[in-house]
Amino acid sequence: MSTLSFSPSITTTHAQFSHPLSPMFILRRLPLARNLRLSSRRNNNRVASVVTAAAVRQDAAIWTPAPLSLIESAAESLFHVSIDVSSSPDLAASYTRPGQYLQLRVPDVEKPSFLAIASPPSLAASRGAFEFLVKSIAGSTAEILCGLKKGETVELSAVMGNGFDMGRVDPPEEYPTVLIFATGSGISPIRSLIETGFGADRRSDVRLYYGARNLKRMAYQEKFKEWESSGVKVVPVLSQPDDGWTGETGYVQAAFARAKQVSKPEATGVVLCGQKQMAEEITAMLEADGVSNDKMLKNF
Repeated sequence: MSTLSFSPSITTTHAQFSHPLSPMFILRRLPLARNLRLSSRRNNNRVASVVTAAAVRQDAAIWTPAPLSLIESAAESLFHVSIDVSSSPDLAASYTRPGQYLQLRVPDVEKPSFLAIASPPSLAASRGAFEFLVKSIAGSTAEILCGLKKGETVELSAVMGNGFDMGRVDPPEEYPTVLIFATGSGISPIRSLIETGFGADRRSDVRLYYGARNLKRMAYQEKFKEWESSGVKVVPVLSQPDDGWTGETGYVQAAFARAKQVSKPEATGVVLCGQKQMAEEITAMLEADGVSNDKMLKNF
């Protein structure tokens, strides 16, 4: 970023003038300075008015009321939330790619919540519904949302973000390995990705490392068989498992480090969603192995 330097065009140092400034010299310039200050104030007020008006127009334009069609427990502190957008076909149609998100407002609460859409775009197109996996955090808009009832109305912003550009790891024959990493509610857009389809059944090695504290906090377990049948090997990783757990333990990045098995880095794609530290450590490991950062699709 370039830096612009500004120098005053008029200075009043004694080094520039051999004679002291006359009173008339100073007085002649006072109206000019005063006029400049007044002009500046008027311009600033005009800009502030324009910005405020634009903000009001934008607020009125982007928020769409929509009723809740389902709220139910998905796991400990996690909730399935479904919203009926069938009366807003343009909003439904604007969701085109897994990994996109929107803002949601609840009644009488100004601060919105940012939520990744968990359902595939096909569900919005066929049934006019957006589904979310919402983590209820004390004192947050999400907590209030999870306490609402079916039929109550919330407000949705326009769909945002570019989502996962799976074209960067296509065709499947050239990128037979796709490694997917998610933690907690970060599984939301991953569900959308898997259920939308990205040619997993035409790739030889597609793995999902999905981390949670324990099975009680792991959503979508009922979908694992369906995901595996589509060509995605699901690897649950529990950081604080209950007795009797025989699967992977610790953090997602540690579980992957133990397995790794990236035979062709140049033919490997990566999808990351969830805890930032996990994503950064996985990225560093894979870059060290020769996987191109351009082939890492991130959403966190």
